[in-house]
Amino acid sequence: MDPDVSVLLHCAPWRGLRERQIQVELSSRFNRHILADAEKHIDSLWEERTKREPWLFNGAKFRLHSAKWTRPPSPTATPYNARGAQDEDKVPLETSRQQRCCSDGEGCDHTQKHTHCGGQPAVPAPETCSGDRPVVKSHSLKDTGHQRVNKPVQLSLQLGLTCYKDYLGTNWSKRVGELQKRGGVELGDPQALLAQPLGVGAVMTTADGQVVLLRRSQKVAEAAGLLDIPGGHPEPKAVCKAISEESITVELLQGREEAVLMEIFSSVLAEIRDEVNLPLSSLSEPILLGIALNHTSAGRPSAEFYVRIGAH
Repeated sequence: MDPDVSVLLHCAPWRGLRERQIQVELSSRFNRHILADAEKHIDSLWEERTKREPWLFNGAKFRLHSAKWTRPPSPTATPYNARGAQDEDKVPLETSRQQRCCSDGEGCDHTQKHTHCGGQPAVPAPETCSGDRPVVKSHSLKDTGHQRVNKPVQLSLQLGLTCYKDYLGTNWSKRVGELQKRGGVELGDPQALLAQPLGVGAVMTTADGQVVLLRRSQKVAEAAGLLDIPGGHPEPKAVCKAISEESITVELLQGREEAVLMEIFSSVLAEIRDEVNLPLSSLSEPILLGIALNHTSAGRPSAEFYVRIGAH
């Protein structure tokens, strides 16, 4: 059990969730709360970090404020956190560390070190690709003799915007404990002053049942040189392609919620393609296993997916 990882929520009652079972809510209310003194600290840290590591660059990221079940999980399912968020329906990001995800490896960047989130994942369907990003499509179940059922939305992700600069300046700041304390006291949310960018990761299995691990580059800001599973971040710029990255706002994204959700699911396949050098046609539809929190970076959230190689 990894002391630095906890499970914000898992999708075991549904054996994993497909894209059509999830929705996205976008609002500036879900952005990081701004404090003038904290902004000066972020700017100072970024200037210092980029001088030391000039390969770093800033970019817009989706900020996970919270996740909300739209349909209550099974009453027999494992509770989602120690505060009884299963009964409260909404899962805040300051979840207790008492529920840990399975791990037998060393630390990683995305908190994606477990190979399951309780229960067996649903059998994923193949995907197709379009342009630079894969487009996930579910296949009909007619080959199995069953009639396809449109499953209702089970989970809502409440997203704002943040950036990589703010992530390094808050979640990775030496003052992060102070920021969390102020957030809890002044705003009722210990994570309110943190960037909390949403990451993605893939528990990827081969045809012979092996799980794929990668060794991270030495030229990255986090977990340099450690073993990890494929992953990264969904990119707002993939949704707003005609707009400069620094000009992207939540208001511009509103009305594009389906595209944002598609980017979250597509990005994990794109990361596998880029990091493992596998064609998209060899990868199954991603199945959401749950959301993990990495406490080495102050509880940064990552959506963890199951992806199978050789889906056809």
